[in-house]
Amino acid sequence: MEIREITYLAIIVRILAAVLIGGLLGLERGMKHRPAGLRTYMLVCVGSCMIMLTNQYIYQVYGAGDPVRMGAQVVSGIGFLGAGTIVVTRRSQIKGLTTAAGLWTAAAVGLALGIGLYEVAVVGAMAIFVVITLLQKMDSNLHKRSNRAEVYVELTQEVTLGDFLKAVRDNEIEVSDVLRESGAGGESGTRAYTATLKGKKRQNHQQMLDIVLDIPGVSYIEEL
Repeated sequence: MEIREITYLAIIVRILAAVLIGGLLGLERGMKHRPAGLRTYMLVCVGSCMIMLTNQYIYQVYGAGDPVRMGAQVVSGIGFLGAGTIVVTRRSQIKGLTTAAGLWTAAAVGLALGIGLYEVAVVGAMAIFVVITLLQKMDSNLHKRSNRAEVYVELTQEVTLGDFLKAVRDNEIEVSDVLRESGAGGESGTRAYTATLKGKKRQNHQQMLDIVLDIPGVSYIEEL
């Protein structure tokens, strides 16, 4: 039980564990050059661990206060840091959600370590690592096998939007959520749109993109 109480050994074990586990979770994000990588995850995990250690020390030594009050502030406060990693690109793509969620869960691991709940921290960290690394390929395959795709498309001046929509629907592909992208366009005179494509028959996303690209007047298309 010594490592469950506030002792020098417990402090060393918990902070070292926070450094190692935070680094493990941030390694995958760092290798992909995400806004929050190895060091950010380490700092979040170590910082939340130190807050819980401080909170436990106050409760244990002075016998006053709520032993989880400071930890509750971490749970809500980490949202500000996570929000900074979420960006919306010019083509209405949302990036950084996984990184933000990873930071939040890294803080949760740090809180568990800080209070001495090692079992939850280790098992939780393993689950988080599996989700952000090993399940990424599964998530990508499920996305590609769906009959719905978000696309960015550029049209030349020779074709109207109505003609384009009719041509796409003639190829058994439904179009919805069409939005004009102001100030976008790869070449002079082209008009850019974002839209949702939904195939009436089973076909992968690349097949749908190839069909749309072959339509007269389509100069460029990219899946978002």
